[in-house]
Amino acid sequence: MAKPILPRPTESELAILRVLWLRGPSTVRQVQEELGEETGYTTALKLLQIMTEKKLVTRNESERTHVYQARLPEEETQKQLVSDLLHRAFSGSAKKLVMQALATKKASRTELAEIRKLIDEIEGGSR
Repeated sequence: MAKPILPRPTESELAILRVLWLRGPSTVRQVQEELGEETGYTTALKLLQIMTEKKLVTRNESERTHVYQARLPEEETQKQLVSDLLHRAFSGSAKKLVMQALATKKASRTELAEIRKLIDEIEGGSR
Protein backbone atom coordinates (compact mmCIF):
# COMPACT_ATOMS: atom_id res chain seq x y z
CA MET A 1 0.00 0.00 0.00
CA ALA A 2 1.37 3.42 -1.00
CA LYS A 3 2.07 5.99 1.69
CA PRO A 4 -0.31 8.96 1.63
CA ILE A 5 0.99 12.20 0.15
CA LEU A 6 0.13 14.86 2.70
CA PRO A 7 0.02 18.64 2.32
CA ARG A 8 3.29 20.49 2.84
CA PRO A 9 3.42 21.62 6.51
CA THR A 10 4.04 25.28 7.38
CA GLU A 11 6.97 26.28 9.61
CA SER A 12 4.68 26.33 12.67
CA GLU A 13 3.25 22.93 11.78
CA LEU A 14 6.76 21.53 11.33
CA ALA A 15 7.67 22.78 14.82
CA ILE A 16 4.70 20.85 16.22
CA LEU A 17 5.58 17.75 14.20
CA ARG A 18 9.14 17.89 15.61
CA VAL A 19 7.65 17.87 19.12
CA LEU A 20 5.42 14.90 18.29
CA TRP A 21 8.29 12.97 16.68
CA LEU A 22 10.45 13.60 19.74
CA ARG A 23 7.83 13.01 22.46
CA GLY A 24 5.43 10.66 20.72
CA PRO A 25 1.69 11.01 21.25
CA SER A 26 1.05 14.21 23.23
CA THR A 27 -1.70 16.46 24.53
CA VAL A 28 -2.07 20.09 23.46
CA ARG A 29 -0.60 21.18 26.79
CA GLN A 30 2.47 18.96 26.34
CA VAL A 31 3.03 20.27 22.81
CA GLN A 32 2.60 23.87 23.95
CA GLU A 33 5.06 23.42 26.83
CA GLU A 34 7.68 21.97 24.45
CA LEU A 35 7.20 24.85 22.02
CA GLY A 36 7.81 27.36 24.80
CA GLU A 37 5.98 30.32 26.23
CA GLU A 38 6.04 32.26 22.95
CA THR A 39 3.36 29.84 21.71
CA GLY A 40 0.14 30.06 23.67
CA TYR A 41 -2.15 27.15 24.46
CA THR A 42 -4.93 28.36 22.16
CA THR A 43 -2.46 28.83 19.30
CA ALA A 44 -1.14 25.28 19.75
CA LEU A 45 -4.71 23.95 19.92
CA LYS A 46 -5.79 25.79 16.77
CA LEU A 47 -2.70 24.59 14.86
CA LEU A 48 -3.31 20.99 15.95
CA GLN A 49 -6.95 21.28 14.85
CA ILE A 50 -5.86 22.55 11.43
CA MET A 51 -3.22 19.83 11.22
CA THR A 52 -5.89 17.22 12.01
CA GLU A 53 -8.05 18.55 9.14
CA LYS A 54 -5.01 18.46 6.83
CA LYS A 55 -4.33 14.88 8.01
CA LEU A 56 -0.81 15.77 9.21
CA VAL A 57 -1.70 14.45 12.68
CA THR A 58 -4.22 12.04 14.12
CA ARG A 59 -6.27 12.77 17.22
CA ASN A 60 -7.26 10.16 19.79
CA GLU A 61 -10.54 11.33 21.31
CA SER A 62 -11.12 8.32 23.57
CA GLU A 63 -10.11 10.26 26.70
CA ARG A 64 -11.29 13.65 27.95
CA THR A 65 -7.93 15.15 26.96
CA HIS A 66 -7.27 14.56 23.28
CA VAL A 67 -3.92 13.08 22.32
CA TYR A 68 -2.26 13.99 19.02
CA GLN A 69 0.25 11.97 17.03
CA ALA A 70 2.16 12.67 13.80
CA ARG A 71 0.50 10.78 10.98
CA LEU A 72 3.78 9.95 9.22
CA PRO A 73 7.23 9.23 10.65
CA GLU A 74 9.80 12.03 10.46
CA GLU A 75 11.78 10.34 7.66
CA GLU A 76 8.69 9.97 5.46
CA THR A 77 7.78 13.64 5.90
CA GLN A 78 11.36 14.66 5.10
CA LYS A 79 11.29 12.54 1.93
CA GLN A 80 8.08 14.23 0.81
CA LEU A 81 9.48 17.71 1.53
CA VAL A 82 12.74 17.00 -0.29
CA SER A 83 10.90 15.48 -3.25
CA ASP A 84 8.70 18.57 -3.48
CA LEU A 85 11.72 20.89 -3.27
CA LEU A 86 13.64 18.80 -5.80
CA HIS A 87 10.88 19.14 -8.38
CA ARG A 88 9.86 22.75 -7.68
CA ALA A 89 13.28 24.39 -7.28
CA PHE A 90 15.72 22.07 -9.08
CA SER A 91 13.67 20.73 -12.01
CA GLY A 92 14.10 17.21 -10.64
CA SER A 93 17.92 17.35 -10.65
CA ALA A 94 19.33 15.57 -7.58
CA LYS A 95 22.81 16.81 -8.58
CA LYS A 96 21.72 20.46 -8.43
CA LEU A 97 20.00 19.91 -5.08
CA VAL A 98 23.03 18.23 -3.50
CA MET A 99 25.49 20.74 -4.96
CA GLN A 100 23.43 23.65 -3.64
CA ALA A 101 23.03 22.01 -0.21
CA LEU A 102 26.79 21.41 0.08
CA ALA A 103 27.58 24.93 -1.14
CA THR A 104 25.13 26.48 1.33
CA LYS A 105 26.35 24.75 4.48
CA LYS A 106 29.79 23.24 4.96
CA ALA A 107 29.51 19.55 5.74
CA SER A 108 31.66 18.01 8.47
CA ARG A 109 34.17 15.27 7.69
CA THR A 110 31.81 12.77 9.30
CA GLU A 111 28.88 13.94 7.18
CA LEU A 112 30.99 13.78 4.01
CA ALA A 113 32.10 10.24 4.90
CA GLU A 114 28.46 9.23 5.39
CA ILE A 115 27.53 10.82 2.05
CA ARG A 116 30.38 8.93 0.31
CA LYS A 117 29.23 5.68 1.92
CA LEU A 118 25.67 6.26 0.74
CA ILE A 119 26.86 7.00 -2.80
CA ASP A 120 28.93 3.81 -2.75
CA GLU A 121 25.90 1.81 -1.60
CA ILE A 122 23.75 3.33 -4.32
CA GLU A 123 26.37 2.52 -6.96
CA GLY A 124 26.54 -1.05 -5.71
CA GLY A 125 29.78 -0.69 -3.80
CA SER A 126 31.98 -0.07 -6.84
CA ARG A 127 34.82 2.35 -6.23
